[in-house]
Amino acid sequence: MILNHSTDLDYIPSRIVSLVPSQTELLHYIGLNKEIIGITKFCLHPVEWFKTKTRIGGTKNIDIEKVIQLNPDLIIANKEENTREQIMALSKNFNIWVTDINNLQDALIMIKDIGQLTGKMEGTRILIEKIKENFTVIAKKSCLIPSVYLIWKEPFMTVGGDTYISNLMLQAGFKNVFSQLKRYPIVTTAEIIILNPALLFLSTEPYPFNAGHVEEMQKSMPGIKVVLVDGEMFSWYGSRLLLVPDYFQKLMSE
Repeated sequence: MILNHSTDLDYIPSRIVSLVPSQTELLHYIGLNKEIIGITKFCLHPVEWFKTKTRIGGTKNIDIEKVIQLNPDLIIANKEENTREQIMALSKNFNIWVTDINNLQDALIMIKDIGQLTGKMEGTRILIEKIKENFTVIAKKSCLIPSVYLIWKEPFMTVGGDTYISNLMLQAGFKNVFSQLKRYPIVTTAEIIILNPALLFLSTEPYPFNAGHVEEMQKSMPGIKVVLVDGEMFSWYGSRLLLVPDYFQKLMSE
């Protein structure tokens, strides 16, 4: 079944499948090495888990038969990362915790809930405190820097104001000029030029933008500074948040 509250389980799970890369990293951070029995092919962190844990397909094309064979007593998924059809199919046989992360506060609540579900409440409490402390070093800007964040090419796709990435941009002092749009809209270079942002971020994921793309875009938009950014820092919720404030500080100073 789909769990509605983190207190719905009356046992501590010992056979967990994680369907979300950033949450897999969190599960490792809080010490669930023995409990995690399955991860996706995109769960690259930590490297030792990627090499040794059973991989059950991608986030949107889960090998359901392989999950059934693993027989988990908890599956951890995400509303956006995974498909509703596959989650509903798995929920007929397994308990599933589905997270829904749209901002930093949602991410902190998710960490707390994961701690409750897995019996790691003290570890997640300390982690949340560290994340909050680290974010205090980011000076709140009275004047936000107009910016665009691209996640895909051909067609170009950006992030709307209701996304986690857009909220993280705001935390860092960047104003998403497409914040009036929802989710992940398609945009054109002409639209970007008209809005005239100071910065154009090209993310390393999900589309693997690279230095060559930066050079190409910079030539077509000479009045806008094009920057290659680490997509994991902007989109991964969980223990990765410990590193985000320092990354943002360095990005602001470039």
